Amino acid sequence: MIVGLVVVAVLLATLALLSHKSERTEQTGLSSADPYAASLVVSDLKMSTAQNFAGGEVTYLEGKIENKGSRTLTGITVQVGFYNQLNELVQKETMPLSVITAREPYIDTAPLSSVPLKPSGTTEFRLTFEHISADWNRNYPEVRIIHVAG
Repeated sequence: MIVGLVVVAVLLATLALLSHKSERTEQTGLSSADPYAASLVVSDLKMSTAQNFAGGEVTYLEGKIENKGSRTLTGITVQVGFYNQLNELVQKETMPLSVITAREPYIDTAPLSSVPLKPSGTTEFRLTFEHISADWNRNYPEVRIIHVAG
C-alpha cells in the first residue's frame, strides 16, 4: 500500500510539473518562432529614448541581425515582449523589422524589402515604440522572430 501511495504521489508531482511548464509557456504570450529564426542571430541590442514632436517619449531598440542561413530575406516580423518585476508579460508588440539605411545626418530606416538581407550578411535594425507599459521592469525585452519572408 505504501508503494502504491508513493507511485501516486510521483505521478501527481509529475503532472503538476508538466502543467506548470505548459502554463509558463502560455504566460509568455509570444507567438512561436519561425523555423528559419534558428538561422538568424540578433546581437548588440541597445535601447534609447527620445522626445517626439508631440512631447511624448519614444523608445528605440537597436541591434544587429546576421543571416547564417541560405535564403535572401526580404521581410522579418518580430514580436517584442516587455516584462514586469514578476517576469510577467505586460506588453507585446508585433512589428516588421526596419533596417537602418543611414546614420548621418540622422538615423533613417527602411523596410527590409528595400535592402534584402543576404546569406552571411549582417545589417543593423531599429524598432520604435511610442508607448511602453509603466509596469515594465526596464530590462531588455524578449525579441522573437515570428515570420520570415524571402
